[in-house]
Amino acid sequence: MKIAIGCDEAAYNLKQVIINHIKDMHPSIEVTDFGADEGAIVLYPDVAYTVADQVASGAFDRGILVCGTGIGMAICANKVPGIRAAVCHDPFSTERSRKSNDSQIMCMGERVIGTELAKYLVDIWLKSDFAGGGSTPKVERINTLEQEHIKLAK
Repeated sequence: MKIAIGCDEAAYNLKQVIINHIKDMHPSIEVTDFGADEGAIVLYPDVAYTVADQVASGAFDRGILVCGTGIGMAICANKVPGIRAAVCHDPFSTERSRKSNDSQIMCMGERVIGTELAKYLVDIWLKSDFAGGGSTPKVERINTLEQEHIKLAK
């Protein structure tokens, strides 16, 4: 699995914790860091868009975005066609973001959760797969609505 990860300056420390955790606990997973670098001030929409675009293109299987709350990253990532990004701050929602909604990007906030919870949530998210079943028509409908909107925008 290939993971793209990015952050803004508010979550640089959490991003580093997550990268190290994945390298230590999931050595078969390749992680590529799309910033921000330590001390750099960035516009989080730029980082979110880059990571989401990389995932949507198929260059990466999934993405992780962290900022102060995770909310802004999720909003921006969801602007990229084909992306389903979810804010993940508790175990149940994190698992359901994958199993029910087939999210490819998890978003977290360094100002909202601690590092140990973040690592636990990353583990849950990485081991969860889309369950299909009753969720399949819902995810398909999301995809159809997205395509209809793209056609209308042209």
